[in-house]
Amino acid sequence: MKKIETVAVIGLGYIGLPTAAILAENGVKVLGVDVSDRTVDAVNAGTVPFVEPDLADFVARAVEKGLLSASKETPAADAYIVAVPTPFKDGHSPDLGYIEAAARGLAPQLTGDELVILESTSPPGATEHMAEVIYAARPELREAELDFAHCPERVLPGRVMVELVTNDRIVGGSTRRAAQRAKELYETFCEGEILLTDTRTAEMAKLVENSFRDVNIAFANELSVICAEQGIDVWELIELANHHPRVNILQPGPGVGGHCIAVDPWFIVDAAPQTARIIRAAREINDGKPQWVIDQVKAAAFDVQQETGRTPVVAALGLAFKPNIDDLRESPALNIAADLADQFSGSEVLVVEPNVEELPAKLQGKANVRLVGADEAVEAADIVLLLVDHDAFADLGEKAAGKRVIDTRGQWRAEAGASA
Repeated sequence: MKKIETVAVIGLGYIGLPTAAILAENGVKVLGVDVSDRTVDAVNAGTVPFVEPDLADFVARAVEKGLLSASKETPAADAYIVAVPTPFKDGHSPDLGYIEAAARGLAPQLTGDELVILESTSPPGATEHMAEVIYAARPELREAELDFAHCPERVLPGRVMVELVTNDRIVGGSTRRAAQRAKELYETFCEGEILLTDTRTAEMAKLVENSFRDVNIAFANELSVICAEQGIDVWELIELANHHPRVNILQPGPGVGGHCIAVDPWFIVDAAPQTARIIRAAREINDGKPQWVIDQVKAAAFDVQQETGRTPVVAALGLAFKPNIDDLRESPALNIAADLADQFSGSEVLVVEPNVEELPAKLQGKANVRLVGADEAVEAADIVLLLVDHDAFADLGEKAAGKRVIDTRGQWRAEAGASA
């Protein structure tokens, strides 16, 4: 069995690059692969193309030691970790196109006895499908004892470099040997327990973890709508209910974002459309929450127009899908800001996101949208819409006092009073 001395990480995004960096930190020679010139150039310069605490230090050290480099071409290696996006198509069916492209890209480099790991969050059967794509390109490799495994990430953006090391890990192998080889690779940096299973169970485990959270958040989001109708502070209600020893309700918000919770449950629904009823309902509740938030803004805007005779200025605070990061993937905040710009075409929409330097593509070209600082936005606005509870916004509640505040995160409850 081939000793793993070099690892090619295909996809240097929010998971692939940290994985490459932590492997290199622990002495593994890592060859990163990405389709983006910007990403490749940044990594080779020892820098990072996105915000993630501590990652830049890991990358800089790895590059300086010669243990990490990046290229647009897939090299030969002893093991491959595929960490590419897995979005969904219209109708929420999974799009495995990026996985297929990665498989076709690495197939010419295989000679036999390599380990190929899929880290991308995937529907059941995706690892088997990746293997078949490789075998279709190289039929002779069916006799070459390739090992395939699925090892889903379980990290929290903003804590990736910590949780890669400390979290337990699930490793599913196409065979027991494949699972053991993958386990040995992850043991180079993972201090948590590494649990072995088959590929389909590993794929489903990640989907189930995120679906459980999605259902819990949907319960909280539904409560927030009910409480708004009943004049009840939903955050106080949840805090009180969570004092029960067996109750742990998560927090409501303007929707659910990110590439995991907002996407993964649909993979289960697609796999079992007739039986995944609770999971589907939770997705529909969470996907519907942004429109409810927009309706609150419309109601506030009507009041402003009645009182002042002019269209209101709206400040939308936060575009990321969670606090203190720059990740905009599947962000309900970004979608709400874009919809507000379209629906309030006669109003100025001031958007604030302290972790980005320019308007995201989704907002560019909208004449009524400007990216400004938080103080400027709050001072100029008639309606202040808090979409993301960034730490940078924590002290703005007092400045927003006297304005119409829609706090979808409960961050300013004590100062301004939440209305959503």
